[in-house]
Amino acid sequence: MRKNSAGTIKPFFPGRTALAYMYLDPLPTNCCAAWFCRGSEEKGYNLAFFFYGCNLDCLFCQNSSHKRLEHASVLTDEEVIRAALSPAVRCVCFFGGSPEPQLPFAIRVSEKIVAQSQNTKHICWEWNGCGHPALVERAAELSQTSGGTVKFDFKAYHPNIALALCGTELSRSYKNFSALSERFRQKDLLTAATLLVPHYIDKREVGEIAKSISFAGADIPYSLLVFHPDFLMADLPLTSRAQAEGCYEEARRHLSRVYIGNMNLLK
Repeated sequence: MRKNSAGTIKPFFPGRTALAYMYLDPLPTNCCAAWFCRGSEEKGYNLAFFFYGCNLDCLFCQNSSHKRLEHASVLTDEEVIRAALSPAVRCVCFFGGSPEPQLPFAIRVSEKIVAQSQNTKHICWEWNGCGHPALVERAAELSQTSGGTVKFDFKAYHPNIALALCGTELSRSYKNFSALSERFRQKDLLTAATLLVPHYIDKREVGEIAKSISFAGADIPYSLLVFHPDFLMADLPLTSRAQAEGCYEEARRHLSRVYIGNMNLLK
């Protein structure tokens, strides 16, 4: 996403723009928070905003098209704000890839959307949560103000598994979640999800993740997502029903609101 030009870090694309695409997703949407969020109860559309790029390099990436930067559209602030202010749009969801590498852009346009819509548009985030703490906090403020959600995608718990699967340790994700949970007490603002990668993310991993986030409240919504073979793990099977049910039972030991998403993929 960036290059070193004579000692200065510069993006590969023009300033005040983003490498992304956007589309209208009819409500109720299929996002990870749809089973409890306000937006899915409303009529209209979610403006789904897909960022290219990510600050992780997961072997199992379920949206690896974000790596094809040569296919990316270059979007300006004005284009995004104009699309979001359409009367039919009820919420704006930033995902990808992950928003972190282009988070300043997302925050800037979100501030304008919230101000110009007078808090009638929900701002939501689906990310791995490893962004700069100050930017993560500001993004969460916009979601709280607008009635949106902030979803942390917890890839793994144990550092060695995280390093093997994602290319880095994930402590910042948990630290950012902890910091937001201490500051924001609004119900259903924070949510979490975990992809059930066969042979790697088992009930022990899920149990540790659920336990680690339960301090924020046993009613934190937690989604378990069925894995489908993709990217560099195309040789793995789908998540089995036994794995999903075992992880669900383990998560329920610590959290009261656990949901299995995309169950249509289960064997």
